Amino acid sequence: MRTPRKILIVGGILLLPCIFYLLLIRGEHKYRSLDIYGPKHAATGTAGGTDTVYHSIPDFTLIDQQGGTLTADRFRGHIVVADFFFATCRTICPDMSTQLRRVQNAYADDPEVLILSHSVDPVRDTAEALLEYSRRYDAMEGKWYFATGDKKAIYDLARKSYFITAVEGDGGPGDFIHSEMFVLLDKESRIRGYYDGTDPFEVNRLIDEIDVLRMEYERESSGS
Repeated sequence: MRTPRKILIVGGILLLPCIFYLLLIRGEHKYRSLDIYGPKHAATGTAGGTDTVYHSIPDFTLIDQQGGTLTADRFRGHIVVADFFFATCRTICPDMSTQLRRVQNAYADDPEVLILSHSVDPVRDTAEALLEYSRRYDAMEGKWYFATGDKKAIYDLARKSYFITAVEGDGGPGDFIHSEMFVLLDKESRIRGYYDGTDPFEVNRLIDEIDVLRMEYERESSGS
């Protein structure tokens, strides 16, 4: 005869797949998309109603590490991780770039995920300097972009579009921005998250939330 303990053990083993399935279903119903950051306003819809329009990164024209023109159009329709750094930085930037290499490697085979690193020292960070820096961190061509160009344009993006600093400035010679933040953008160039780029655990969260965004778009495309 089987002892009650053996019966309980066998029963528990048989129930595990059912419990796992129920947890999956429960999690599916509790699925919540990531927040959208930044100001929003109401706009009149085509049917006469009102829609909520969320802040998104505006058009820009910069220069990439290959010396080519880099515009916002390259990133629309993609999930993007953006940061602001400079190549001669010896404090937080090496850690940030090391963590971005982790992100790159996690999505090396996913063309929908891109990385955009803006230089906050564009005078010294020429395209040639950024190309050398990109090679130092094994940046994949067409995956991880390094941007230089007009300082005021880059600083306006940092302050007014990405909101990575509350410190005011004019983008002039004495103005300087230094931030450890990574910013996650969705395919509509809307901000979906902020992360400390020097903290591996925060970057783990970033990678998890990229997966959440990917799932969000998969659900939309499947109509579920």
